[in-house]
Amino acid sequence: MGRRLAYLQYWTMKILKDHNDPLGHAVQAYYIQQIQDPILVESDIAEDDILPVSYLFCDGGELPKLEKLALKHCRGRILDVGAAAGRHSLILQQQGHDVTALDISALCCQVMEKRGVRKVIAGDFYQHKGEHYDTLLFLMNGIGIAGTVAGLDGFLQQARQLLKPGGQLLFDSSDVDYMYYEEDGSKWLNLNAVYYGELRYRMRFRNITGDEFPWLFIDFDTLQPIAAKHGFEARLLAQGEHYDYLAVLDIKDLD
Repeated sequence: MGRRLAYLQYWTMKILKDHNDPLGHAVQAYYIQQIQDPILVESDIAEDDILPVSYLFCDGGELPKLEKLALKHCRGRILDVGAAAGRHSLILQQQGHDVTALDISALCCQVMEKRGVRKVIAGDFYQHKGEHYDTLLFLMNGIGIAGTVAGLDGFLQQARQLLKPGGQLLFDSSDVDYMYYEEDGSKWLNLNAVYYGELRYRMRFRNITGDEFPWLFIDFDTLQPIAAKHGFEARLLAQGEHYDYLAVLDIKDLD
C-alpha cells in the first residue's frame, strides 16, 4: 500500500505502555542505537508490509509531494497529531512556525525532544483539551485514527473543540477501492460488508507485537457530507499518483 499509507499509530484512551509500543521501540532503536530493523505491518486486506524506520526521519527534501504541499498550507498555531519521530514538526519549527507535536507513544516523544522539537505532548488526541489551534495536521493518513466511518463523528467533534474560529484541518488519505480488484478486472468487494476503507492492522518490531487496531481510509466523496454535518467545508487540494489525495477541512458556521 506504499510507505505513505503504512505509518499507523495506536490510539487508546491512555498513553501506550512500552511493552505494547513496537513503533516507539523502533524509533528509539533507530535514533539511539542506529538499529535499522524494519517495522512489520500486518493488515486484514493485504500482504504484510514493511516500514523502514528511516522513513520516519527523512528531511524536507525527501518528503512526498503531498506532504510538502500540506506543510505549505499550515498557518498560525499548529498541532501535529501522530508526530512519531517529529519530521513534520521539525520542518515547521525550522520555518518559524509555532508547532506542537502530539503522539500517543511516550517513547516517540522522548526521541522528538532529543531531536530538538521544542513543544512535545505525550497524549491521546481524543483526550487533548485546554488548547486551541489554527491548524490541525494529520499526515501519513493520520485521519485514520477515526477507525471507521461512524468514528468520524467523534473525530470531527474533537477537532472542532481544538480549532480556533476560522481554523483548518489538513490531512491526506486514500481511496483504497483499487485493492479489491483482481488482475482480470473483476471486483471481489462484499457490498454487504462495512465500508471498504475500514481496515484492521497490527504492527511488530523484533519481539514486540502491538494490539490489533482499526484504521480508516476514506474517499473524498464519502467524507464531504460528513464533514459538512460537523461544520466543515471539505476542499480537495491535490491528488497523488496512487489514489491518494490531500484535503483541507475549513471551519464554517453550522446551519
